[in-house]
Amino acid sequence: MKPRVRIGRLLALLILLFSLTFLWAGGDSLLRSSLAKVNPLPTGAVTDTMSGISGLWGRIHRIFFLKSAVDAKLDKKSYVRLADTPLALQQAIIAVEDNRFYQHMGFDIEGILRATLVNVQTGSYVEGGSTITQQLVKNLFLSQDRTLVRKIEEFILAVDIELRYSKEEILEMYLNTIYFGSGATGIGEASTIYFGKPPFHLNLAECAMLAGLPNAPSLTSPYVNFNAAKQRQAIVLAAMSRYNYIGPSQAQEAKLTPILLAK
Repeated sequence: MKPRVRIGRLLALLILLFSLTFLWAGGDSLLRSSLAKVNPLPTGAVTDTMSGISGLWGRIHRIFFLKSAVDAKLDKKSYVRLADTPLALQQAIIAVEDNRFYQHMGFDIEGILRATLVNVQTGSYVEGGSTITQQLVKNLFLSQDRTLVRKIEEFILAVDIELRYSKEEILEMYLNTIYFGSGATGIGEASTIYFGKPPFHLNLAECAMLAGLPNAPSLTSPYVNFNAAKQRQAIVLAAMSRYNYIGPSQAQEAKLTPILLAK
């Protein structure tokens, strides 16, 4: 079967899955009420109905025209290309956020189980179960609500993104949309706000500290709690060592490297 045919069939399946989920969640009554010709709805109900239909159309449109939807959400003013991002930062993010990033198709059952085991063993939230692709979807399009419909929409969009973009493009977009705390969204702003220089000039210690911030940016920003930022840095360096991006001696050296903040 040709790749385009396979992709087309998969997209059709995703649309069907989302439609069924919408109907299961009450979308059928929404559509029926919008088409009712008897007993007209009050003005407020009509407004809610039209808003719901518009929202559904927006979701479906987003799946079919994903690239234009993504482009509309990206901030090109401070956008940093992956080629201008240190390899150490890329590896740090992958190690602590999604170590199987290059093996999965947007969602990772094995990664969820592994993250759960690591967190139980350490007694703290060290690794997350969401993939980098899923986090990108949330950054671009979704709220933080933990409803079934939102999770299924996240799954569909994550697979859709994996079909339409390379892993390098996904990682690049993720680095430009993640919140690092202290008002910094994207690696360009974070590198400037925290260290007063562009990402390309970050050293390993700085890369590891930045990679640890998205887990809880408001709490672990070095401007808010420097000790918490250092603890997260140590977790990132340990993950990089565990997954063989760096050696134990490099991790230890980076932990001892002085951090000079811009402020």
